[in-house]
Amino acid sequence: MEKAFQYKNVIKTFPEFKLGPLNLDLEPGTMLGFVGPNGSGKTTTMQCLVGLLRADSGEMEVFGNPSNLNKPAWKLDIGYVGDIQVFYERWTGQKNLDFLSQFYPNWSNERVHELAKRFNLPLHKRAKDLSTGNRVKLSLVAALAHSPRLLLLDEPTSGIDPVVRIEVLDVLFEILESGERAIFYATHILPEISRLADELAFIDNGNIWLRTPKEDLTEKWRKITFLLARNDIEPKSTVSHQREGHQHQIISTDCEFTLEHLRELGAENIQENHMTIEEIAVQILKGGTNVATT
Repeated sequence: MEKAFQYKNVIKTFPEFKLGPLNLDLEPGTMLGFVGPNGSGKTTTMQCLVGLLRADSGEMEVFGNPSNLNKPAWKLDIGYVGDIQVFYERWTGQKNLDFLSQFYPNWSNERVHELAKRFNLPLHKRAKDLSTGNRVKLSLVAALAHSPRLLLLDEPTSGIDPVVRIEVLDVLFEILESGERAIFYATHILPEISRLADELAFIDNGNIWLRTPKEDLTEKWRKITFLLARNDIEPKSTVSHQREGHQHQIISTDCEFTLEHLRELGAENIQENHMTIEEIAVQILKGGTNVATT
C-alpha cells in the first residue's frame, strides 16, 4: 500500500541542532502521535515535509510523490497546522480563507462554514482581533477545507478551551474513519494521543528513540510494588526502581517478564497497577535510549 508519507535518511542541520538521519513513514487511515520535549525536533520534522524548511539531504514523499519544492503539486495532499498561525492580520478570517481557496481545487466553502459553526469561529472578525484559540481554529479550518489526505498537526489544540478541544478531536476521528486519510500529530497533551493515536513515536535531540503501537505500551507497562529483603537486585525490563527498607516499587516495560523474574527472586506481596499513556510517556522521555533498548 502507498504510504501517506515517507522520510528516507532526512537530515537538517542548524548551528546547535541536528535532525536525523530520520527514517519514518505512515500508513493511510492511521494516526501517528509524535511526542517529545520542546526543542526535540518535532516542528523541524514537520516543516521539512511541508516544504517550509529545506532538508540538507535525504528524500521525502507524500502518497508516492516526491516533495520537490520546484513542483509543489504534492502539497495539495497536505493540510498543515503549525505552532505559529500566520494570516493577513487586517483581513477577516473569511477573507483569509477566500484567499487560500484559490490555491486548492478541492476547496469546499460548505466545509468551511460547517467547521466554523462547529468550532464557534467568528469569521467576520479580523485576524488581529482573534484570540489565540480562535486563531488556532482558523488554522484548522484552513487545513481541513480542501479535504487533504494527510494532516500535519503541530500542537493543534494549544490555546483552545476544553469544549472546543473535544469538538476538534471528534472531527479528527471522523477523518480517520474513512480509512484513506492519515494524521501526523505532535502534542504535549497526551490524553489526546491516548484517544486517537494508533502508534507513538518518541523523539529527542533530533532522533527517534522509540516507535511503538499504543496498545503495546498499555498492555506491557506496569507499576509494580513488592516486598524483598535484598536491596542489590536489578529486576529485568525495568526503567525505574525505588526502595525503602524491604518495600520496592518498580516500573516495568514488560510486565510478564518482570513478574517472572521477581518470583524467581522470592519477592512477596507483589502488586501490579496499570499506567496511563501520559505516565508511560514521561518515563520514556526521561529514559530515552535506555527505554528504547530495554
